[in-house]
Amino acid sequence: MFFHPMDFLILIAFGLSLWAQFRVNSTFNRFAEVPVSTGLTGAEAARRMLDANGLGNIPIEHIPGTLTDHYDPISKTVRLSDPVFSGSSISAVSVACHEVGHAIQHKVAYPMLVARHYIFPVVNFASGMAPILLIAGFLMNWMNLVLLGIIFFSAAVAFQLITLPVEFNASSRARTVMVQMGFIRNAEEESVGKVLNAAALTYVAAALISVLQLLKFVMIFANNRD
Repeated sequence: MFFHPMDFLILIAFGLSLWAQFRVNSTFNRFAEVPVSTGLTGAEAARRMLDANGLGNIPIEHIPGTLTDHYDPISKTVRLSDPVFSGSSISAVSVACHEVGHAIQHKVAYPMLVARHYIFPVVNFASGMAPILLIAGFLMNWMNLVLLGIIFFSAAVAFQLITLPVEFNASSRARTVMVQMGFIRNAEEESVGKVLNAAALTYVAAALISVLQLLKFVMIFANNRD
């Protein structure tokens, strides 16, 4: 269980995850120093984008930290971190509009977001139970317990895979609106893309690690079952 040929690929994927996290931080910091030509702050851009899409009832809250930005679908609130809320940079406006992209997804019932919302309670329970079942099953050589652990872990993997189109779609919505509403000039769109793509890589790397781990468990289960 503990040493498997798949571990080499998982290690590579883990390295990719570290690189992706480094890249998102470095890219954000780099373009946080580049003022957006319109002078809009992240909060101002988010407010305009929300209002233009019939979401004037959704508040924008300031939260501490860096890259802690998110849209809360329960309270229907866009929360922006320190450098995004008051920053008037390429990074600030890009991240703010990305979070509003999630709010728009919520309004139009974007299918993948709806799916992620419905499976979250199951995933929350399954992701906590899966490691316990897998470790106990492998240590005691109870393959039925291992199989149950694999099923639970599969739910967590499915959640991460569903997250990918949700994030990419939110970024696509953000880029389109930013150009159409004049938040940025055409020449700045490439820089916006770099900020949003760097953030997306972290989700890709996390999903890849989970998929490889799942394949590892399935292969071990198949070998021990024969």
